[in-house]
Amino acid sequence: MQNKDNSVIEQLDPASSAQTSPPECADEIFLEGPRSRFAEFFTLLRVMRDFLRGFRTLHFVGPCVTVFGSARIQREDPHYELAMKMGAAIAHLGFTVMTGGGPGIMEAANRGAKEAGGRSIGCTIELPSEQPANAYLDRCVRLHYFFVRKALLVKYSYAFVVMPGGAGTLDELFEALTLIQTAKIKNFPIVIMGTDYWKELLGFIDKMAQRGMIAPSDLSLIYATDSVEEAIVHIRTKAIAPFGLKPRKRGTRRHFPWLGERGFSDASGC
Repeated sequence: MQNKDNSVIEQLDPASSAQTSPPECADEIFLEGPRSRFAEFFTLLRVMRDFLRGFRTLHFVGPCVTVFGSARIQREDPHYELAMKMGAAIAHLGFTVMTGGGPGIMEAANRGAKEAGGRSIGCTIELPSEQPANAYLDRCVRLHYFFVRKALLVKYSYAFVVMPGGAGTLDELFEALTLIQTAKIKNFPIVIMGTDYWKELLGFIDKMAQRGMIAPSDLSLIYATDSVEEAIVHIRTKAIAPFGLKPRKRGTRRHFPWLGERGFSDASGC
């Protein structure tokens, strides 16, 4: 690569940096540009393995409602109790509660479902700072890539509940919203809870509609409330009847262990 003063700057070889990096740094360089053909193919296999593990583990979990929210919420926080009540109400509605499987809001929603006698599922992620799976999961799958995790949290769900959270929760909210807005998935309901926490964001979304950045009709894709009862009525109205969901009899779907499939009655755990 040549500068304006005709001096030459040596261009780095991304493939060589990938080859000399230790294995635990493989994810750090995944999105940093092209690597050797072998390294790219190996990454493709790891992505496929993540998806395959998720498909085989979650195929029989039933229609889900995914709850997004912060891992940093403590048990004494009012939003923890709200997430527990929401998890229990979702379970009573007949859905499986799915979360990212970690602590905080995720634990609260899984705990609410578990203690209500419902199904509780987690899609956990491998991180440099360990985020252990919470203790209220009937089934969980541990994944390597964030984008695979997000895809699975969306794939099996007929509604999304967004509790207070940080950058990851915002990412998940707008991932689901964009997929619905662009008709990549059906018009599944999105419920935002913790309205005092989200009020600036809700105002900004209104501003986007006012400035023509989104259609005014897109505002109807989000339902904001702090009432568990109102949230459940909205999910029942927008998710159950429109998509023909019916109570499923246990054991009616046959699974094949030789394909790596697990029926829901099989042993729990990650």
